[in-house]
Amino acid sequence: MNESPETRLPIIAIIGRPNVGKSMLFNRLTGTRKAVVDDMSGVTRDRNYLETEWSGQHFLLVDTGGLVPRDQEGLSGMVRVQAEAAIDEADGIVFVVDRETGPTAVDEDIARRLRRSGKPVVLAVNKVDTTGHENDVHEFHRLGLGEPRPVSALHGRGSGDLLDSILELVRPSAAPRAEPGIQVAIVGRPNVGKSSLTNRLAGSAVTIVDETPGTTRDAIDTVLTRFERRFVLVDTAGLRRKSRIGRGVEMYSAMRALSSIERSDVVVLVVDAVEGVVAQDARIAGFADREGKCLIIAFNKWDLIEKDNTTAGEFVRAAYDALPFARYAPVIQISALTGQRADRLLELSADVYDQASTRIPTHEVTEFIARAADRRPPRGGRRSSILYATQTAVRPPTFVVFVKDLEAIDRPYRRYLANQLREEYGFVGTPIRISARRRRGH
Repeated sequence: MNESPETRLPIIAIIGRPNVGKSMLFNRLTGTRKAVVDDMSGVTRDRNYLETEWSGQHFLLVDTGGLVPRDQEGLSGMVRVQAEAAIDEADGIVFVVDRETGPTAVDEDIARRLRRSGKPVVLAVNKVDTTGHENDVHEFHRLGLGEPRPVSALHGRGSGDLLDSILELVRPSAAPRAEPGIQVAIVGRPNVGKSSLTNRLAGSAVTIVDETPGTTRDAIDTVLTRFERRFVLVDTAGLRRKSRIGRGVEMYSAMRALSSIERSDVVVLVVDAVEGVVAQDARIAGFADREGKCLIIAFNKWDLIEKDNTTAGEFVRAAYDALPFARYAPVIQISALTGQRADRLLELSADVYDQASTRIPTHEVTEFIARAADRRPPRGGRRSSILYATQTAVRPPTFVVFVKDLEAIDRPYRRYLANQLREEYGFVGTPIRISARRRRGH
């Protein structure tokens, strides 16, 4: 997380060994289903941030992968690195243990690590589902982390008391809350370099990068400031073809990727430059277009492409040939590995966001549409069928043309008007919505 100390929210990290219910507790405390929950151990791999509010106080709650012994290598070892990074950046810790197993050797190892950190800790004993289970809590005193707090992530028992205890860890300052920032969803097929790109932009390893497709399962929010603008990067699980999305974790990851697009302002479609645009890229871009999101097409792995002074233009043409509905989207060639044009991608995200936020006064829209109709009258040659026009929304720019004859403003003519608006006002990177409405009395 990369915010200034004056505005950043306190960070509370949920820590524990695998499969004690951390993600379910995260969902319970945040009132969401953002974290992937599954019976399989180690489902959560990256750090998962979500702003949370309790009793009028705001803080960032962080879900982490399970802490495992240091001698475990490979993906489990990387998960441990992520969890330890969360401890280092946190202002307070919720250490989750499992009533059913009692304190384990791994719990004791984690407790020693937390005591050394010097961070304030709340010890949450999960799976205390009934009052009859509460006597089992006392044996966790031996971890030396204060009074254990009984909680049931499954049923919600004790969650309010736990949130009260979390607020005691870190009382947020009275500093004004930071602006939400530009929400940038980094999307694409598995293994095209989305996590590497997020890490490059953030300047630190905030998501796990592995050669295995589908390593990122949750959507990971990363807040940073560049060029005096605040960005929230969302690195999502790779979107695969529906036929290849199995039940369970893969399906939920795909759903969260689509959800990340829905809540974003700007969608960066990461395309493998070596493979080029494929059918699944078109489906992802089409979803972003239908949702009215700003869209940027980013060809990653540009460092692997043999090129001359015509190569970049050829890639732009290939992108528009494959995505004819998204010719408004700027195309950029990047390398997450080398950092080539990474900062330019953020600048471009801010540019298209500003373009999509443009609002044109009604009188100006009406005059512009009238001039466009003079150049090319609507269906039937009846320029007088257009009465006036107005912009009703931004992000995406949305216009309503009031007419005498609805049939005169058909889809091809709306496309013509959108192209005219782009020539005059830019609107680079954003879809434009135009609808026709018959004015009352006509």
